[in-house]
Amino acid sequence: MKRRAEDVTRYADMFAAMGTESRLHIMRLLLSAHPGGMVVGDIQFALDISASTLSHHLNKLKNENLVRVRREGTFLRYNANTDALSEVLGFLYAECCTRNHAIQPQAIIRICK
Repeated sequence: MKRRAEDVTRYADMFAAMGTESRLHIMRLLLSAHPGGMVVGDIQFALDISASTLSHHLNKLKNENLVRVRREGTFLRYNANTDALSEVLGFLYAECCTRNHAIQPQAIIRICK
């Protein structure tokens, strides 16, 4: 039971990190650029936000392991961490669609198409 409580805490932190409009835009942008990711300047240009604000948002997402970063010369390239997203989506799916069938799995598939 303790492990489940730790998982819930971790997932709550992940959702909180994505819990702003700007960070959701960043996640959508990085997912659309998957698997290549994007360099910071391209993210900044696409979202039209200041470098310091973008840095703050990317750090929040990185701290919760939702994005990964790697240095390419003088550039930083960010990628969505699809493994972490899959894990948190799996948690939600298990709770809503397999344990108590609050939502039918077919409805989830229709939403994603």
